[in-house]
Parts: sequence; C-alpha cells; structure tokens
Amino acid sequence: MKRRNFIKYAAAGTVMPHFIPFSGMGKVASASWVNLLQNAMIETDRVLVLVRLDGGNDGLNTVVPLDQYDKLYQARPHVILPERSLIKLDGQDKVALHPAMKGMRRLYEEGKVNIIQSVGYPNQDFSHFRSSDIWMSGADHDEVVNTGWAGRYLENEFPNFPVDFPNAQMPDPLSLEMGPRLSLTFQGNGVNMGMSVFDPSQFYRMVEGVQTPAPDTPAGDLLEHIRLIKRQSNLYGQRLVEAYLASRNLVAYPDKNNLAEQLAIVARLIHGGLKTRIYLVSISGFDTHDQQVEETDHRYGEHAELLYKVSTAIESFMDDLKMMGLEERVIGMTFSEFGRRITSNRSLGTDHGAAAPCFLFGKPVVGGVTGENPLIPNNARYQDNIEMQYDFRSLYATLLKDWFCLENSDLQKVMLDEYATLPVIATSGCVATSTREQNQKAGRNIISVFPNPTRDWVQFDVETEGFTLLQIFDSAGRLVATPMSSKFNKGQEQIRYDMRHLPNGMYHVRLQSGKTQQTRQIVKQS
Repeated sequence: MKRRNFIKYAAAGTVMPHFIPFSGMGKVASASWVNLLQNAMIETDRVLVLVRLDGGNDGLNTVVPLDQYDKLYQARPHVILPERSLIKLDGQDKVALHPAMKGMRRLYEEGKVNIIQSVGYPNQDFSHFRSSDIWMSGADHDEVVNTGWAGRYLENEFPNFPVDFPNAQMPDPLSLEMGPRLSLTFQGNGVNMGMSVFDPSQFYRMVEGVQTPAPDTPAGDLLEHIRLIKRQSNLYGQRLVEAYLASRNLVAYPDKNNLAEQLAIVARLIHGGLKTRIYLVSISGFDTHDQQVEETDHRYGEHAELLYKVSTAIESFMDDLKMMGLEERVIGMTFSEFGRRITSNRSLGTDHGAAAPCFLFGKPVVGGVTGENPLIPNNARYQDNIEMQYDFRSLYATLLKDWFCLENSDLQKVMLDEYATLPVIATSGCVATSTREQNQKAGRNIISVFPNPTRDWVQFDVETEGFTLLQIFDSAGRLVATPMSSKFNKGQEQIRYDMRHLPNGMYHVRLQSGKTQQTRQIVKQS
C-alpha cells in the first residue's frame, strides 16, 4: 500500500497493536465468560478468515497439473518438482499438491477443501501494489476504487458505524486484520470498518489506559476524531483481551510459524465469543524471483517452507475449530495478488504472472476441485501466462451471498457490479444466523437522505455539532460535490442539494460533524 493511503486509513480506522503472546493456555476470567462460552452459538455469527499469501504465489508449483507435466518440465526446468514427489488427491488423476502440503491433502480428503483453479482478473497488472489494491477493492484493472470489498459489505451491514460504537448490539470490532498495517480491504466510504492488531507493548499500554501524546496538529475537530477512535480502541482492546482469556487453544500449533500464531489467536477470539465477522491474516515471502527451490533438490527451498507453514497452520486451525465445536461456523480462503510465470528464470525462481489457484477451506465448503487444469502451451515463452478461469470477484460474491446471506440487491451494490457465484459452499438455503435488523440499528444515525432513490433534488437531515462537512462521492470513491462546509451550533439541520447535473448511478454522502462521521448511500436515477 502507498504511504499516503496508509496514513489516510490509519487516521480513519482503528489501529491496534499486534496482540497477546501466543504461548500459554490462558484461563476463563469470570463466571460471565463461562456463560458466554456456553452460549457461543447464540452470541456470535458466521465468520470468514482471509489468508493472504503476500508476494504472488506460484500456483503451478502449488497445485500441479499432472496432465501438463511434460510441458511444465520443458517450460520451468529450474523449479519443476519431481513428479514422484507430488501428493496425489483422492479421486483426482490430473491434479496434485506440492509435497510440503500434506496437511491440506488431509483436509481435502475430509471434504473440507475446495481448490478453485486459475483465479485472477482480466488484464492482469504485474505490480504488487496495484494488483493488491485491485484484489482488496474489487476494482477493474483500469479503475481506481478507494474502498475495500469487505469494507463496503460491513458498511452495508452496520450503516451507523462508527457513531456510538461499540454498543450492546455490536460490542466488538467488525473486522480484524492481523499484521503491521491497515489494508484497503476493510476501508469503507468514510471510515475504515476494521482494526489492525500489531504491537504487544502498545496493546498493553492501550488496554491499561496509558495516555499517549496527542498528535501535533492545529485541527481541533480532527484531534477529537482521533481521540474518539482511541477511546473505541481501548474498549475494543478490552474486549479482545477478555475474549482471548475466556478461551484456550485445544490443539498444539506448529512452532516458528507466524501464520499459525495468527490463526491460533483468531481461533481463541472466536471461541471466546467475539462477534467479529471477518479476519485477515497474512504470510509474506511469496515473491520468489530467486531461490524458490534448492538447486540440488527442488522439493525444498523458500517456496516449500512457505507452503509447509500455510498447510500446517490451516490444518491446526481447522483441528482446533473442530475441538472447539466451531467448524460449522467458519470458512477460510487463501488469496495472493497474482501467480507466477509459466516459465522459470535462471535464478531458481519465477517472475510475476497472472492467475493462480485459491483454497477455500472449512466444513461448510463443498470439497473438490473447481475448474479445469490450466493449459500449458508447447514451447512456452516468457510472456506466456495462465489464463483466468474465475474472476476473483466471483469468489467474493459467493462468500457474501452464500455464507453471509447478502441479498442480491445489496450484493451488486457491495461488489459494484454483477458477478456469477460458484457452487462451493454447502448450504441448503441460506439462513442468516444474525439479526440483520439489529445490525442496521446498532449505533446512532446522524444523517438521513430522502427521497432515495432520487431523480433531481435530495434533502439531508443531519445532526451537527461544530464544523460540519457534507461530501458526495461516486461509487469509485471520487469526490464529486461538497454541498456543505460550515460551522453550526449543536442541533438538527436540513440541507437540499440539486443532483440533476450528476450521472445516474450509486453515490455515497459523507457527513463529518465535529468529531463524528458517517456515510449513507444515494441512488440517482432518471
């Protein structure tokens, strides 16, 4: 992510420290938390865990097309895996896994993994930063979208956020990202809908209520907003610690595996009753331009070590969820910003490519392989790439519709377009486990828009206090109008705005009133 974007998201969202030590079993903090554990299925909801393989994973050495092996041997002699070392899958004679992925093979045999072949997007961009932004926002290759796909979903589910959050309906962070930075994934139209967890010392300082120095800025309203977010951070931090201590891991996770540490924390938070909907964990190092394999034995090397960590971490996580009685409620998905070239280079590595497989895992998943093996051309050249079979946004649409039970009308708004869904989640009719009406009412509404949809004029009823800014953004997050920028006394105000000069489509209005801000959706139609 660009530095300026990180600063923007950090100011709008909630930045939290890394977390709690992984070692140690923890213990139940109080009788109330015992009750919470006993009623976990009532208190919490369906969960999605996103696993980012940062750097661009080599899909052809992860899920190997056996029927194309001879062509692969010619195209990538510097990294090709020995055919006899590949892990065969039950019922599959054309697909095999990297020899380091025995854990994923076991989950596959249990019907808990679906391998989705050749996932990507049209006109692949080979820049790490740009392609990551495309995956996180759901944008086309030539379109800049300043919101994240998961952020738009959470904004649709909790429209009053962040005003008067946390609250009784939603006392926990809406999403949680494990890692050193806030990504675009959870960015909403006005505020980041998630929180980042990264530094243990800062975490404990925040939970203990230690006052950190205020930012050196003359903007009083901005300072108040930062302090509001900090107060929310403290409350969320307390909830995280309580949920963590209310649970314990029931299986041993592998040592010296950062991804396993992250997933162990996620498992404890879910089991501890946290209502957080979406988690994002990551493992870096997949930019394997060199030393992807050992020269004398291609079964080993940097890529093998990474895939072993991914496989054992997910296997332990799934076993832990099963022991906790949670495996019916959690689905996970791996993704990477792109794959690697068909051909290898002379540095025992591979360069930036296009499509690659994704793993969907969890008991509610329809096990198997979705799609056909990628076609490897004869005498492959450097510029040759794996063609996309499935648009990554189809995976997002599937998760939102078949896992989170998003209505079709809302699905298109969140995804900014219409995408086909895939039959990869075992649902006999989607029945949401949460009360969406409560989510819609959680927090406090400080802006109303009507009529909506509109053809010409629209009226905003806003709750103001101090300097008030009202802005209108298009669906890509570009500012198109500022109907109001003024200082008001505390109270209710009405503002009318003529939208006839704007093209038809979906817009978002953002209100910043003193230390609070909120967004609402507007539809302009003829």
